[in-house]
Amino acid sequence: MATACRRVLYVRLPCWKIYPGGVVYVADFVHKQRPAVDQHILDLAVVDPGERKRALTERLRTLRPDIVAFSWRNMQSFGPHPEDDALDVVLNFDHSPSWRRRLGAARDAVSIISDYVSSRLGNFGYFKIVRKLLPTTRIVVGGTAVSIFARQVVEHCPKDTVVVVGEGEEAMLSIVDGFSAPAGEFFYKDNAGTVSHHPSAGSFDLRRLTAVDFAYVDSIFPAFRLYLDGDIGVHTKRGCPFQCHFCLYNQIEGHRQRYREPAEVAKEVEILNKQYDVRRIWFTDAQFCSTQKSTDHVERILDEMRARNTQVTWSGYLRLNHLTPELARKMWASGMGSVDLSFTGSQEMIDALTLGYKLEQQMAAFRMLKENGHSDQKIKLYMPLNAPGETVSTLRMTIDRIAELYALFGRDNVLPFLFFIGVQPGTPVERVLIDMGYLAADYNPLTFNPFLLKRLLYNPPPLGRIIARAYLEAVDSMNRGSEYVGRATMDILDRELTEPQIAADAGPQARLGERWQGRCVRPGVADLS
Repeated sequence: MATACRRVLYVRLPCWKIYPGGVVYVADFVHKQRPAVDQHILDLAVVDPGERKRALTERLRTLRPDIVAFSWRNMQSFGPHPEDDALDVVLNFDHSPSWRRRLGAARDAVSIISDYVSSRLGNFGYFKIVRKLLPTTRIVVGGTAVSIFARQVVEHCPKDTVVVVGEGEEAMLSIVDGFSAPAGEFFYKDNAGTVSHHPSAGSFDLRRLTAVDFAYVDSIFPAFRLYLDGDIGVHTKRGCPFQCHFCLYNQIEGHRQRYREPAEVAKEVEILNKQYDVRRIWFTDAQFCSTQKSTDHVERILDEMRARNTQVTWSGYLRLNHLTPELARKMWASGMGSVDLSFTGSQEMIDALTLGYKLEQQMAAFRMLKENGHSDQKIKLYMPLNAPGETVSTLRMTIDRIAELYALFGRDNVLPFLFFIGVQPGTPVERVLIDMGYLAADYNPLTFNPFLLKRLLYNPPPLGRIIARAYLEAVDSMNRGSEYVGRATMDILDRELTEPQIAADAGPQARLGERWQGRCVRPGVADLS
């Protein structure tokens, strides 16, 4: 197909119910550049599982699109979300003192792995339906999961499939225009079945992303209004100059931060708020503010939102490196509903994971937030417990710092969220763990092997067992009407880590920390202006 297309069908592949912002931005951009193209969005996330194939088939037969573009959000089983209790199952199977619970967890694990396998194979099955019904229609596959595993995904796709890596706007526009002048980064399986890779010639200019035309989106996306009572994602920038050891944002979006016009961002929020009665906004950037330049950009957005009198509660992943009292006041005044950020109470772990900030600077920023308008908003701490290099000593430091935050904000307002590092391909943590022998050099990151899947959720002994049992005990106490599970877990850890035997058992963990520190490659941080 060398001619420009007339009709595009976007298909959001099944996942939990979360606003499909990526598809919306791409469809809106293509419409503004090529208004004659007829576009439609089918969201399989809100279609009953038994009706999904029928819904897709019906749309294909009715619309007969020239392009079908699939959006694939998540692909690995350890990505926690509201409809997935895989973490609880793993912790019970590996660490529960009750053999009944371990047996039950094994049974649940079989079900989870079965769903995991059928979900992935089912998604590839949707591609085959398109190819069977519409042999000349071009297939496009994109989304966050595909950006990480594009090379593996393209091998399983039908012929004449474009697998887009990272940003989709320019790539999709070039495909709509006939694909004679390809843009963006992608893998392509041609009609002969040969796979080629096309690197991106440059980053997309985000100033071209004006406020979304939601009236248009509403007209092409029947499920749009089903999301309006939840968090709506709004993008303000792309790119991340930091190189945290477990994160792929800088590979997917690039190291250089690029910005949308603050007035357009605020206009987008205003339209959602005043025309669609949206009350909650989630800023979907890798980090809402991080460098000095991006912090200035955030301040301009908040000024624009206040000038437009938007009545929303907003949140987003924060860095507080460049927080000022004035900015703190603007954050609270514009509706910041919670403080969401990565947290570890040990500078040693911050350095080991190359998180790129100073702990004392972060603690000073917390005090600044408290002194400049905090009332009862939640402080959400996303804590990579037992990450490579963690020891009893660093874990105790984290517990002590959390106690300081309880005293500062009030215990009920501090929510520790516990997670374990998910090993992603191409990250520094993956390379070091292969070098240390934790993973085989030729391991399959998309394996269905449950034992390898567990290793990709990094929680080694001896701390892994201690943390897991503390969490399971906390869940039990929560079920009896106790407080928030994250706080209860940290209390139990505080108790357990005072036991004399813990220090004696910590030798292997300390040695692992030393090996990590010795082998850890710490790349520099770029573009921090």
